[in-house]
Amino acid sequence: MAANNTNERIVTLLAAADLFGDLSAGDLAQCAASFREFRFAKGEMLFARGDPGKYLYVIAEGQVRLAIATSEGRELSFEIAGPGTLFGEIALLDDSPRSAEATALAATTVYSLERSEFQRLRTANPAISEATIAFLCHRLRDVSSRLENIALFSLEVRVARFLLVALGEREAPPGRRVPLELNFSQSEFAQLVGASRPKLNGALAALESQGAIRRTADRLFCDREKLAAIAAGPANL
Repeated sequence: MAANNTNERIVTLLAAADLFGDLSAGDLAQCAASFREFRFAKGEMLFARGDPGKYLYVIAEGQVRLAIATSEGRELSFEIAGPGTLFGEIALLDDSPRSAEATALAATTVYSLERSEFQRLRTANPAISEATIAFLCHRLRDVSSRLENIALFSLEVRVARFLLVALGEREAPPGRRVPLELNFSQSEFAQLVGASRPKLNGALAALESQGAIRRTADRLFCDREKLAAIAAGPANL
């Protein structure tokens, strides 16, 4: 029974992931059977830059920071991945070393697919190869969109958009803000929106003055409607 529950859980996660979401129920079940569970403690590294790209991962629980680290010890975080996020696919596809590092920001459970198993599934099922091409195109469009945001929109707009994505589907009772706990540092937050820490502080202060957020020591309380109006751009304020 436990194995069946695990397989169903993996199928649910894959059905919501860009790489596998368009596959049939039978194909999803076939893929899910090849995934294996791994658990990581807070602060534990899943892989480092330069490691062999043996696995792709989908997060079941927890958060993972994806970052680029230099030889001088500097880090640039470019994504905080949560439940349902698939990552680690690039090195798996081109059989090259990892281009980034992944670290658990909280106790994290992932399901992983080993490279040889992925190649076997692709060979046996052409739909997976087609889904892979669509997935890579989506990733490229996402990168283009991020660059566009940084180049064309103010920091306040970028922060508002980031917070809306972080909120996901969470809702608050009428007239109340949605609580949002960010399990990463303000420096990492600044990196994710393409800004310095002082400029991020200024943008958060501006959002607070407009009533879009309220800050406490460990979380933000967000007004979704006001954030959405700011995220839409100056013409909609």
